[in-house]
Amino acid sequence: MALVVAGERSGVGKTTITLSLLAFLTKQGLRAQSFKVGPDYIDPMFHQWVTKRACRNLDPVLTSETYVQQCFARHSQGVDCALIEGVMGLFDGAGGEDWASTAHIARLLELPILLVLDCSHLSRSVAAIAHGYQTFDPRLKIAGLVLNRVGSDRHLELLKTALEPLQLPILGVLRRQDGITIPDRHLGLVPADELPNLQNLLDQLAHVGGTCFDWSRLLPLLKSKAVPEVFLPSARIPKIRIAIAWDQAFSFYYTDNLDILRQLGAELVFWSPLNDLALPNGTQGLYFGGGFPEQFAQTLAENRRARDAVRIAIQAGMPTYAECGGLMYLCQELSNFDGRSFPMAGILPTSTVMGPRLTLGYRRAITLQDSPLVSAGVSVWGHEFHRSQLTSEPQSPLFRTQGFNADSLKQGRTEGWQLHQLHASYIHLHWGDRPEIPQQFLHYCLQGFRAKNG
Repeated sequence: MALVVAGERSGVGKTTITLSLLAFLTKQGLRAQSFKVGPDYIDPMFHQWVTKRACRNLDPVLTSETYVQQCFARHSQGVDCALIEGVMGLFDGAGGEDWASTAHIARLLELPILLVLDCSHLSRSVAAIAHGYQTFDPRLKIAGLVLNRVGSDRHLELLKTALEPLQLPILGVLRRQDGITIPDRHLGLVPADELPNLQNLLDQLAHVGGTCFDWSRLLPLLKSKAVPEVFLPSARIPKIRIAIAWDQAFSFYYTDNLDILRQLGAELVFWSPLNDLALPNGTQGLYFGGGFPEQFAQTLAENRRARDAVRIAIQAGMPTYAECGGLMYLCQELSNFDGRSFPMAGILPTSTVMGPRLTLGYRRAITLQDSPLVSAGVSVWGHEFHRSQLTSEPQSPLFRTQGFNADSLKQGRTEGWQLHQLHASYIHLHWGDRPEIPQQFLHYCLQGFRAKNG
């Protein structure tokens, strides 16, 4: 069995509690596989840092219900326990409904829920909240509660007394943990590899995990059960060498995307636009994920040899996929939050400006022209999450997009760039349910290699 960690709303401490559970389990020598509901990149980085296993995103909008089931089944094999961190409040989903919510995933996978309640401003009212979540959807099973941010022994007694008639087990009690904080910035938590003293934080989390939970009742809920083998992409083409931009500026990648490239026969070579002076030898395709290029704009600009190498390769026709932060790097300039501008790779005839406006949400996109990844007329689902804007839009855009609840794309906006053999867009794509997308990318890379080498 596995367990879903859900919150009654955002900000109740789901991530800290999930990391505490994972830290304690791994410290006991157990193999723990984690999952994250939704399109988030940063929380899974922390999961992986704790478990040393790649966290997997479960998102039926970006993929499908079937793929979510397959992904969970595949990666729950061969581990001791599995834990899913939810998103927002339990019933908060895409478009104001509960599609792609934590509740949706729990129903889809038939898993019990560990409900986290922020008790910092509650006493008897906690029972009304818990009762509402317990009865709102009878298809769900609330396995137990975690009472977070409890102030004192007296406070705890009031909470327990109020909850007793509901017969919901209290599986965890966390006092106000002022010493455990993970800093954040404009797109969420600061990624794990930018934080000092990570080991101290891990030790704190493991201590909380070991002392604040009822493991006699919790551990049986977490034990992973045997599941059947599931389909993996099998179509292969000759080995193609793909350079993946990977450093503190570029780290937003769905692990499933990288796995699918490998399963299709690609050789992935990781390189750093911050530190490396050239592309890896033998590169036949480029993949720039998202990240925080605005935080490292000066260092990216100072590495002129890397910028030149990227520009020369793309202008020569090397197939390239760039999303969000990758798109920003390929612009003429990037202006950070302080208003300072730095030269970037200079491929796209536009510049990027950081600002206070947040662009966030799922997007349905129709491709308006052929790209190395998607042919014209194809519909894909993606996700946007950025605080930057472009100074000019493409004359021949790549996509026409619309939000989750839109009935038609006729009034949608356009975005994205396709030039040379470059596909650049703010929209993040998950290829789990669409293996034809990386297949097409690798075929473009193979054709380019054959053309170059006769």
